[in-house]
Amino acid sequence: MELETKCVQSGYKPKNGEPRVLPIVQSTTYKYDSADFMGKLFDLEEAGYFYTRLANPTCGAVEEKIAELEGGSGAMLTSAGQAATLGAVMNIAGAGDHVICSAAVYGGTFNLLGVTLAKFGIETTFVNPDDDYDTLAKAFKDNTKCVIGETISNPSLVVLDIEKFAKLAHEHGVPLIVDNTFATPILCRPFEFGADIVIHSTSKYLDGHAAALGGVIVDGGKFDWEASGKFPEFTEPDESYHGKVYAKDFGNQAFITKARAQLMRDLGVTPAPMNAFILNLGLETLHLRMPRHSENALAAAEFLKKNENITWINYPGLPDSKYKPLVDKYLPNGASGVISFGVKGGRANAVKFLDALKLAAIVTHVADARTCALHPASTTHRQLTDEQLLECGVSPDLVRFSVGIENSKDIIADLAQALEASNA
Repeated sequence: MELETKCVQSGYKPKNGEPRVLPIVQSTTYKYDSADFMGKLFDLEEAGYFYTRLANPTCGAVEEKIAELEGGSGAMLTSAGQAATLGAVMNIAGAGDHVICSAAVYGGTFNLLGVTLAKFGIETTFVNPDDDYDTLAKAFKDNTKCVIGETISNPSLVVLDIEKFAKLAHEHGVPLIVDNTFATPILCRPFEFGADIVIHSTSKYLDGHAAALGGVIVDGGKFDWEASGKFPEFTEPDESYHGKVYAKDFGNQAFITKARAQLMRDLGVTPAPMNAFILNLGLETLHLRMPRHSENALAAAEFLKKNENITWINYPGLPDSKYKPLVDKYLPNGASGVISFGVKGGRANAVKFLDALKLAAIVTHVADARTCALHPASTTHRQLTDEQLLECGVSPDLVRFSVGIENSKDIIADLAQALEASNA
C-alpha cells in the first residue's frame, strides 16, 4: 500500500463482525485459560497481552501502523515524546558510555542528555550538525554507543544530513537515532537514508490536534548488534528476562523487544489506550495535513522575508535557504510547517509581537492543525544559558511560528498586523 492508504488502513484490521473503528481496550489485564500459556507470554514465546504496562491491543494497532509508515520492523508507544527519547538512548547506553548528539535539537532533549542522563553516568558530546565529516568524526570515542539528530530541528530548523550522520555512525559501529517529529514519514523516511532508530513526539503532527501526549520508538530492524562487539546487552543473555539473547532470539526486532521487555517493564512510561485511540484518528489524516502545513508555511515565509519588521527568517523550504539542497534530497514534498524568525527590536519586540497575535495562539506547543507561536528563549528553552541557547540555534529575538492548516491569507494577515504592532 502507498503511504496515504497506510495512514487510513494499516494497524487495525477488523475480522468478520468486529468493530470497524479501532476499539479502546481500557483494561490493565487480560484473562487466559491456562497458566502454561500465560507463562509463555511472559517468556516472550507467544504473542499476546498480559499487562497493559507492557502492551495493549489498542496501542499495538497504532504501533503497527506507525512502524509501517516509517518502514520499520516494529514500534513501541510511550507516554510522551521525552519518554521515547529516554527509552531509545537508555536501551543502548548506560553508565560509562558516551553519546554524540547534534547541538541543534529540542531544548528538552538537550537538557535530558546534557544534564539528567549525565547524572546517570552517560556522557554526551554535542556537535554542530553542519560541520564537515572529518570534524564530526573527531567526536567519537571508544565508548560511543549512538548518534542522535533531528530531521528538522526544533526550533532552529536545521535540516540533518541523514546520510552523512549514518555513515559516521556506522563507520564507528554504532546506530543512528533520528527524531522525525517535524517531518513525519509523509515528508521524510529516515530509514531509507541509513537511520537505524526513529523516534517521534506523537503529540505533534502525528496526533495533529494537540489532544493527547505521546511518543513512539520505531526499530529499523537492520542494525547489526553483533558486528561491532559494542553491545553485549543485545548479544549476551539478559538474566533479568529468562536469559533471552535479543539479537539471536528476536532478529530484526531485537531493539524494540529489548526496549519493551526491559525499559517499559522497569520505567513504566506507558501510553494510555485512550491516547493511542486519539493518535490513530490523527494518523488517518496525516497525509492530507502535511502538504497543507508545508504549503502554508512556504507562503508565510515568503511574506515574512519581505517584511521590514523582521531581521531574519529561517524556513528550510525557501529557495535561498542554506538547507535547500538537503530539503531537495530528504524533504522533496515539503519542509513541514514551522518557521523561525527574528523580530526587529529584539527580545522585547518579539514579546510584543506574540501579544498582538489574534488568529495564532501563544501556546507551549507546536505542529498541530491550528497556527500557534512561541518565544523559546523565555519558555521552552529558558533553562538554558545564553551560550547553550546559541549552541541550539536559539537567539533572544527568535519566534517559533507553527503554521496550521487554516487559509494562508488569514495567517498572513495576522502576521502582518502583529508585526506592525510590535514596532509601533
